[in-house]
Amino acid sequence: MGSVKDLTVLKESTEEKTGIGHFKFSDRYSVFDWGGMPDEIPNKGASLAIMTAYFCELLLEKGIKTHYRGIVMDGEVFHLDKIKEPFNRIEVDLVRVIEPKKSETGYDYSIYEELDKNYLVPLECIYRNSIPLGSSFWKRYRAGKIKYSVPKDLKPDTPLKEPILDVSTKLEESDRYLSWEEAKNIAHLSEKQIKEIKELLLNVNNLITEKTKKCGLINQDGKLEFAIDPNGNIIVIDALGTLDECRFLYEGIPLSKEILRKYYRKTEWYKEVVKAKEKVRKDWKTKVKIKPPLLPENLKDTVSLMYQSVANLISGKEFFSSPTLKELIGNLSRDY
Repeated sequence: MGSVKDLTVLKESTEEKTGIGHFKFSDRYSVFDWGGMPDEIPNKGASLAIMTAYFCELLLEKGIKTHYRGIVMDGEVFHLDKIKEPFNRIEVDLVRVIEPKKSETGYDYSIYEELDKNYLVPLECIYRNSIPLGSSFWKRYRAGKIKYSVPKDLKPDTPLKEPILDVSTKLEESDRYLSWEEAKNIAHLSEKQIKEIKELLLNVNNLITEKTKKCGLINQDGKLEFAIDPNGNIIVIDALGTLDECRFLYEGIPLSKEILRKYYRKTEWYKEVVKAKEKVRKDWKTKVKIKPPLLPENLKDTVSLMYQSVANLISGKEFFSSPTLKELIGNLSRDY
């Protein structure tokens, strides 16, 4: 179903009813919209599954609807308080995924005019509590492509007085940022639905921020996905609150895929990716003639331990025998 998760469909979704599926979180990783990279990070998948399960259960406690059904272990479904060992599968309700039609000029979303329930909203919704130095925001900012007002004294990593809410496409080959009006139009949502999505985005941001603050982490930004359920309600779906969906800071050190992006930005492969994306929007990967390199073993080990440590910290359980973040700080701050 994606570059880093595998989906097993147990029951197909229909126009009227959700299906049932299992997400298997793999040890694969992806950067810069490339898809699966050439190697894997041990225990990454289990770490992401633990974080997702924790935050999905927290949302449900707070009355926020999600598609999460529970953790899959030995053919049964459990909640996190019953689990004592790492896992990489969760069970979810499935909605329909309706792909926009590709055309020579872009993507045609007219099919969404006919939909009113049980489907994926084709948007990625982003909250920004600060703007990390490595965020793609800065490139758009310098190019004058930000579609909303921002503070005049905006600086990297400086906390914002109010979160910025951003939105991009979800089902296109490369994410394309939109204004909220454009997002409403392509997804054929009402003003009320857009308002509800923004409120959910802020509420989930607050919950993740509160939890991670207690763990000594700063929640800089994160993304969420939404669906319309069979009753017409907006629900939170997919993974959330993980190191792949969020950027956290610990003692000034980024805890996210940014540590991988920093390494790859120094490679010839990344330069080719940038050139290809600048030339064409569709099928840009075919223009990249260099394969992404493998990660250095010491970087891969450090990133693996980072995922495990944060999973332990957020869940409040010792799923992994990994060092604490304080013990890892020296390796995390290295320039690989």
